Amino acid sequence: MPGETSLPPSEAIPTVSLHERIETDLRAAMKDRDKPRVSALRMVVAALKNRAVEDGLGPQGRLDDEVVQRVLTTEVKRRREAATAFADAGRAEQAASEGAEAAIYEAYLPAQLGDDELQAIIDRVIDEQGADGPKQMGAVMKAVMAEVGTQADGGRVSALVKARLVG
Repeated sequence: MPGETSLPPSEAIPTVSLHERIETDLRAAMKDRDKPRVSALRMVVAALKNRAVEDGLGPQGRLDDEVVQRVLTTEVKRRREAATAFADAGRAEQAASEGAEAAIYEAYLPAQLGDDELQAIIDRVIDEQGADGPKQMGAVMKAVMAEVGTQADGGRVSALVKARLVG
């Protein structure tokens, strides 16, 4: 129509933060009466509120996506450890429940780096720093983790760095 201006695409479609997406998904799961999903998302929303309070934002504070991803990564790790503990204790039902919660949380995280991609990053960082032994492992780990963020588990990175520096 004459006289109207269209908004640029970046303004026409508002971006939704990861925090808001989780809360929206929680409301949708509640409407769908999906009890396992509601339970899992309520726990992660509580963890996000706790983190917001720790960061001085208050319980209604919004966390940026990077912080939300770190919280989710921590929750996935907790659920995986709990699933392993339940499985070792012969409690398969609880282990499956914890594993399902971890899978729900992982859906909000970026895809994990493949072994080849991660090894290439580790090799490049080691070459850049001139690291040649296990004494430099801390510095290499710090640089690699800063680059990969939540796209690789710290234990996995540590094992690959150690193998490269020691072996």
